[in-house]
Amino acid sequence: MTRALVTGIGGQDGSYLAERLLAEGTEVHALVLHDEAQPPYCPPEVTLHVGDLADVAATRRLVLDLAPDEVYNLAAISSVAQSWAEPDLVSRVNGHAAVALLESARQVGEHVRVVQASSAEIFGEPDQMPQSEQTPVRPLNPYGAAKAYAHLSVAVQRQRGLHASSLILYNHESPRRPTRFVTRKITAGVAAIAQGRASGLVLGNLDARRDWGWAPDYVDAMVRAARTEAPDDYVIATGVGHTVRDFAQVAFRCAGIADWEHLVSSDSGLTRPADATALVGDASHAREALGWAPTLGFEDVVAALVAADLAAGAT
Repeated sequence: MTRALVTGIGGQDGSYLAERLLAEGTEVHALVLHDEAQPPYCPPEVTLHVGDLADVAATRRLVLDLAPDEVYNLAAISSVAQSWAEPDLVSRVNGHAAVALLESARQVGEHVRVVQASSAEIFGEPDQMPQSEQTPVRPLNPYGAAKAYAHLSVAVQRQRGLHASSLILYNHESPRRPTRFVTRKITAGVAAIAQGRASGLVLGNLDARRDWGWAPDYVDAMVRAARTEAPDDYVIATGVGHTVRDFAQVAFRCAGIADWEHLVSSDSGLTRPADATALVGDASHAREALGWAPTLGFEDVVAALVAADLAAGAT
């Protein structure tokens, strides 16, 4: 039986990944920060190990003891805004701890395969559209900088013989995404307005352009990368960009509200200190090497989130 270790199982990707691996008959272990409760959406069949990824020595002991066949590092402080407030913490968790986990996996042996969840934020304000694996890495914020350190370290460990792939993930959504993220803030807010529970929605930069996909599709790419013959770096994206304003427009339409613009206001206080204006990815390499392709387009993703939030508000 294949044994996998997943970090970050409390996030949307971690839960979808655990479900996918369990369905295939994989023995799944997860590193969790607290033992007070089962992480959201985490299947009960997952064996949980309490620990802190940033505790390098303890995490290394766990990895060497488990000797997993596959390691998926999804653990991260995922808020760019928080990275501005706590850059030192973000550098430890998203950067140093990830690099240490790569070394721990290498010490397990040649059979282990590692997938590092990287981010389009490593590109910062790119000078090419769309971005590919060859786009220069030059992040704009502490989150991107920490992710860039881990991303570049994957290639370093590949040179030492580790089967490690870095997946440069563009924005991907699901109903399991917390409402602190702008996409769920929009769809939850739209549902509340449609059901008479709110009168308006306040957002930040409406012109920021992102490449939004469906979270389970991106989890599929992770598994494919772990099991491909030759590890590499892969951009995982839909290749189509939309603004935050576009996202809001589609969300309101899905909720049956055509006249929506007066319901949305922009607050400069919600704008990040430095934010890329446009991030859109070219996933040609993943299509060719992994046989991967997204299954849901932008409007279908937005519709799925709105439907979930409308259903939640009706209960």
